[in-house]
Amino acid sequence: MNAMNQPRSGALYIRVSTDKQEELSPDAQKRLLLDYAKKNNILISNEYIYIENGISGRKAEKRPKFMKMIATAKSKPKPFDVILIWKFSRFARNQEESILYKSLLRKQCNIDVISISEPLVDGPFGSLIERIIEWMDEYYSTRLSGEVFRGMTEKALRGGYQARPPLGYRIERSGEPPVVMEEEAKIVRLIFHKFVFESASYYTIARYLNSFGYKTNSGKDFERRSIEYILQNPTYIGKIRWNRTENTTSQIKPKDEWIITDGTHPAIISEELFNQAQELIDSRRQPKKSRPASTYKHWASGLVKCSACGRTLTISTHYKTKKDGSKTPYYSFNCYGYAKGKCLISHSISSRKLEKAILSMLYRDLQLSDPNALEFDSMETIPSNEINETDYIQERFKDLKVKEKRIKEAYREGIDTLSEYKENKMILQRERNILQKTLNTFKKTSKKKPTQSCQEVLHSLCDILESDFFSIEQKNHATTSIISHIIFDRPNNSLKIYYKSIF
Repeated sequence: MNAMNQPRSGALYIRVSTDKQEELSPDAQKRLLLDYAKKNNILISNEYIYIENGISGRKAEKRPKFMKMIATAKSKPKPFDVILIWKFSRFARNQEESILYKSLLRKQCNIDVISISEPLVDGPFGSLIERIIEWMDEYYSTRLSGEVFRGMTEKALRGGYQARPPLGYRIERSGEPPVVMEEEAKIVRLIFHKFVFESASYYTIARYLNSFGYKTNSGKDFERRSIEYILQNPTYIGKIRWNRTENTTSQIKPKDEWIITDGTHPAIISEELFNQAQELIDSRRQPKKSRPASTYKHWASGLVKCSACGRTLTISTHYKTKKDGSKTPYYSFNCYGYAKGKCLISHSISSRKLEKAILSMLYRDLQLSDPNALEFDSMETIPSNEINETDYIQERFKDLKVKEKRIKEAYREGIDTLSEYKENKMILQRERNILQKTLNTFKKTSKKKPTQSCQEVLHSLCDILESDFFSIEQKNHATTSIISHIIFDRPNNSLKIYYKSIF
């Protein structure tokens, strides 16, 4: 028998693109490939037919069947002699990867790759044609990607929604804007309320929501990053945000590349509340040039401001020489602007004098009978419309009753089976148990001794500042958790402390 007529074993690789612009379906490709194999005496085993539907050909590692085929081809002895494809574009649309994998198959595995619709002649001219075909496939893929991106950009600019909706929304009909899911929307409003009106941290809010058994829109527990994402998402004020991240790496792009425009979906929170949240986020974000407290030379660093220009008083190190020649460091504060010639009034004061003046003011303030007499930073003021946790839990119990009524009706109407009804009932019971446990915790907490008074907090701070047991970093943390800033007026030799109202 002629060597050319001897049967060979083969594999089929079939792929349909995500752009769905190919003329042949997977079944049509399979039929043509099997016909070619039969005519050319190539035996195809079912286990070596690899089909990928709706997968891009630009990255090989994102095509599991392709990678499985390559791994199988590298095994010893080789499982097949040839891989049949409908077009070279089905094998890869990245010329670099196409050359790499074809070279690996041909040189290391002695396996050929044949396009049944693009036959090539032998010799260097055939290789040149193959490279041209690969280059055209890659060019088409790149151009198509650009066209898709431009089309999505135009849709975003027109307010069209084209992403998975966040917590609080659901897309009920394809091509239409998302609608509000009221039960989830309550969670979103609660997050913004606790962050803006109660100055709760991301972590505190996440822990609070998890105590109620709430889940994200992917069914997971809340984390710090999920709270941060919700608070910064303009979808909740009826806007579209698109092109924020890279598709391949999920890295956040520069803000000037984002598209934010008015959408056609309803808002869940007001724009005013959203803007308040953004201002708080910006104020809490540590400036790039700011130093961590661990590098401070004094616990008052960063707190004291110049009464003339408002700039921060910075600390300088000086040395005093003793009789034995040794040097002892001591510190002084002065206006940063004065040191740079931008402020006309010196606010120099030694660290020891500043310490005594601050402690003297703290002791004076803790003697006040009326805490409202203290000076509070207006930017730190918190509105009094806080959510009552107990009332909120009771509201959740009412929601559960409504859900129970729904699942009963679904069972009676024959929509759900008995097993489905029992399963739904168990889920609701678990939610009720979590809520009851949380309610009991709040009731116990309410019976405990009330939170510390202003006087007690100030007294504790004085104890910390006068103690040698605490480090500079610990003293700075204790001070900044209570005090917003201090104004030093050198000409009048006075201090004014502004407290954070949250303590």
